[in-house]
Amino acid sequence: MGTFYDTIEPKLVEFIERQQMFFVATAAPTGRVNVSPKGLDSFRVLGPNRVAWLNGTGSGNETAAHIGLDPRMTIMFCAFEGKPWILRLYGTARMVQPPDAEWTELSGLFPPMDGARQVYVVDVTQCQTSCGFGVPLYDHVGQRDLMPQWAQNKGPAGIAKYQRDKNTHSIDGFDTDLRQAT
Repeated sequence: MGTFYDTIEPKLVEFIERQQMFFVATAAPTGRVNVSPKGLDSFRVLGPNRVAWLNGTGSGNETAAHIGLDPRMTIMFCAFEGKPWILRLYGTARMVQPPDAEWTELSGLFPPMDGARQVYVVDVTQCQTSCGFGVPLYDHVGQRDLMPQWAQNKGPAGIAKYQRDKNTHSIDGFDTDLRQAT
């Protein structure tokens, strides 16, 4: 059994800041459960019960579709080096997109990202730590530069077209409420 916390304690913040990757899980009332790995410099702790992460354009947009139907989100961090630990943040998410009033402030918390599509703000209701005895050890070599290169090569117009073509519905056919900057 893990240990539960009502807030993101300082030791949990320190753990989060050392991680190079995290996982996001969402589910609509029906259809597939989605778990997505995330990297780059795209996660911030905003307070004892609030986090945000910057999402780039990808091949799908499942998270957006799911939280539009059910805002529950779980974010998981695993220690791939050092102390074997897993941290889960449970909460409710909302999506902020480029046309939204909060976009500039929230996206400004992160390094610029070509193709940035959303910032998810998560109100964390509970944190849980558990052992990571079954999590393998890995050496972090570096972040991939493929996503930034892809977005730079597409350019703003190409990204907008890609999002219209590939990111407006989930694989289960749910609307993603994609709104692009004009």
